Amino acid sequence: MKKILVLATGGTIASTPQKNGLAPGMTVDQLSTFFDREDDQIDFIPVLDKDSTNIQPEDWLKIAQTILKNPDFDAYIITHGTDTMAYTASGLSYLLNDFRKPVILTGSQIPLSFQHTDAKRNIADALVVARAADFSGIFLVFDGQVIAGARAVKVKSHSFDAFASINFPVLAQVKDGRLEMLHTPIFSPAPFHAKLQLDTNVFLLKAFPGLSTDFFDFVLKKHAGLIVESFGNGGLPNIGRDLVSGVKKMADAGLAVVVTTQIMNEGQDIDLYEVGQRVAAAGGISAGDMNTEAIVAKLMWTLGQTHDLKQIKKIIQTPIAHDLDHI
Repeated sequence: MKKILVLATGGTIASTPQKNGLAPGMTVDQLSTFFDREDDQIDFIPVLDKDSTNIQPEDWLKIAQTILKNPDFDAYIITHGTDTMAYTASGLSYLLNDFRKPVILTGSQIPLSFQHTDAKRNIADALVVARAADFSGIFLVFDGQVIAGARAVKVKSHSFDAFASINFPVLAQVKDGRLEMLHTPIFSPAPFHAKLQLDTNVFLLKAFPGLSTDFFDFVLKKHAGLIVESFGNGGLPNIGRDLVSGVKKMADAGLAVVVTTQIMNEGQDIDLYEVGQRVAAAGGISAGDMNTEAIVAKLMWTLGQTHDLKQIKKIIQTPIAHDLDHI
């Protein structure tokens, strides 16, 4: 018999038609009726009741704290809206990076209360993983796929196969109620002690031709961390609208500038081109093949521990929960 704790947070899976459109409206008691207990003990805690659009980093902390306050379970399932599920999965991958039990996020594109819903399958699959998994970590289970939490990205707005594992293999799949491992996750000892601290003073900038350098001055005034989605392999303009000088200005002020690519697949090699080497020389911290959702969460978690640039770079560039350097 397995002891499984379900943490309900709202989302489409628990939504019902209301005056202004779909919104969370299903109680945790109603949600619980869709979980096949078999011989297992399944308990439920209503942690949040939100459309995931409204879920914030402070909610990641609340979810993590709830899990840690209930240590006597074998596995944990979090029902969650899809729009920010990948951010929450990444956030928990760092907040609970040394937690040695399976934590599974799932949800649906169509509410449980609708006839043609994907929610019933996703709940059943999440239970299969919770019962069968002999590995630990944070995972997203959706449309039969088991994805490492820090590698999940929502890539479709309506289809059932809404999530993809970016730059990392899908770990397993659930077929006909059975878990089929495709890539065994190897969790070495956590490189850093997990700490339930976040600094949300972080901005995200997508580079585009014509982007003004004024944004860097704004972030400097906020004394914030910055993530820049660069072109290609990490390049930013250094002629005309000189964004590289903005990176240097921030780095000289002791502020972190993490550089990723706006291209979803295959990561970046910041040293491949001169334009990328200029960014690195200016103090840009390369994020390799991490996805943006993971970088946002990892930078918030890192800044919650230190504002020393050398330490920030070390933590950002150290693989945690399979988030980095698979390619």
